[in-house]
Amino acid sequence: MKHHPARLIAKKRDGGALSVDELQDLVAGVVDGTLGDAQLGAFLMSVCCNGMTPEETATLTLAMRDSGCVLNHDHIKKKKIDKHSTGGVGDKVSLLLAPLLAAAGVAVPMVSGRGLGHTGGTIDKLASIPGYSTDMSLERFGEVLDQCGYAMLSPSGEIAPADRRMYSTRDISGTVESIPLITSSILSKKLAEGIDGLVMDVKFGRASFMREEHDAVALMEGLVATGRAAGIQMSALLTDMDHPLGLAIGNALEVLEVLAALDGECPDDLRELTLALGVEMLLLADAAPDADTARATLTRLWDDGVVRQVFRDNLELQGGDVRVLDDPSLLGRAPHVVPVEAMRSGFVTDVDPLALGHVVVDLGGGRRQPNDQVDPHVGIVLRKVLGDEVHTGDVIAFVHASTDLAARDSAHAVMLAMPIGDERVRRRALVKQRLA
Repeated sequence: MKHHPARLIAKKRDGGALSVDELQDLVAGVVDGTLGDAQLGAFLMSVCCNGMTPEETATLTLAMRDSGCVLNHDHIKKKKIDKHSTGGVGDKVSLLLAPLLAAAGVAVPMVSGRGLGHTGGTIDKLASIPGYSTDMSLERFGEVLDQCGYAMLSPSGEIAPADRRMYSTRDISGTVESIPLITSSILSKKLAEGIDGLVMDVKFGRASFMREEHDAVALMEGLVATGRAAGIQMSALLTDMDHPLGLAIGNALEVLEVLAALDGECPDDLRELTLALGVEMLLLADAAPDADTARATLTRLWDDGVVRQVFRDNLELQGGDVRVLDDPSLLGRAPHVVPVEAMRSGFVTDVDPLALGHVVVDLGGGRRQPNDQVDPHVGIVLRKVLGDEVHTGDVIAFVHASTDLAARDSAHAVMLAMPIGDERVRRRALVKQRLA
């Protein structure tokens, strides 16, 4: 490193702003190892405690982006627009949104992540489709994008390698919650995709990364400002994650829900959020004059089966078994499926997404550690949602498990996460705020 690491750390510790050259030097040290583990932890803690200016955050983001390969899709004349969610329970929007936008003439290069903890990951959901591969060369990624309008890639060591080391250090150093560090981590990878624009789905609520609305708003504003400073178009929606999205929680079960949605059987909240984010992506791509026109276009493509055909094209190009579209049973099924029954009559007064997410992890459908293996078939399918009336003995959910004991233990936990009461409770608005 050109600069002495301890001096840069002390400068940030004391509230100073680091220059472009200093931040670029720090990131280079992260990648080549000249910035030691203790020094990296100290730097991250100084940022977590003192924050960063918008200019520093943008510089850090770009330096992290440039630490690896930055893709270029100039041979594709369509606008390249992606979406990123800050994570949640039952969030399978990307699997619908990518083919939807591709059907509308927008290119969607999507580098997605694996799940960790109670939040599911797009890559894990796709891995539950027989044969589907998200591990491909960057060259092949560009070819698939060109041929069918969207491509799904798992994280690669070639893209933003600085983030990989910084992210793992944040996880063990108590610095995960820093907004500048979250912002640079998300955007460094997204900017490396070669996109023209990005729509952020920033969630708040019990099962979100930012539980409190004001924290989520601050993150949303930071992401949009930094993305724009880095030279791409940005918009964002603040959305509810105080309840699961859709009815299925668990990888293959969520894919099953997506396949049904492609045929028109889609839970209302999943359809609402997919269309809302799709409208933002079309507007960023200048592919529609206004939101109403964008929504009408996307609705027509979905209802006419065009999106289903694009999904099929992508399945074929990425090695997936296209037969699942007509025979979803090819996804497989957990050996034990047990119902969760209402113990009394009344109304479902809560559907706790955090508790349900932890149930799925306990079943083996999620990770506690990055290297944990995931069972794609386990999970939960809701039959009732917040505010629904139930009678004693009604099935409120099904638990899919690898053993009968696990199924029955989990059924009890699901029952506790879905209490029945005398008063009907309505879900709050799914989309709380828009920033564009």
